[in-house]
Amino acid sequence: MAESAEEIREHISGYIKIGVALIVLTAATVGASYIEFNSVFMTLFVGLLIATVKGSLVACYFMHLIEEKAMIYWILGITVFFFAVLMLIPIMTDHNSVFHG
Repeated sequence: MAESAEEIREHISGYIKIGVALIVLTAATVGASYIEFNSVFMTLFVGLLIATVKGSLVACYFMHLIEEKAMIYWILGITVFFFAVLMLIPIMTDHNSVFHG
C-alpha cells in the first residue's frame, strides 16, 4: 500500500502510462484491420500479437501479476508437468494396444 503522496502519484502516473499504451494499441488494432495482408496467417499473427501485448499489460499491471514472478513460474512448472503427463497417457495406451493386442 502506498504510504506517501509521492508514492500515490507514482502509481497513478504508471496507470496513466499503461492506459495510454492500451489506447495506442487499440488504435493499432483498428488500423491493422484496414491493412490487406498477403495471407490469413499474417492477418491472424498481427492481430494476436497486438492482443497478446494488450493482455500482458493488463495482467501485469492492473492485476499486479508483475510482482508475483516466483508464484507464476511455480504454477507454470506444475502446468507443464501435468500437460506432459496428459500427453503421455494416450501414447502409453496406444503402445499397449500395439504390442499386446
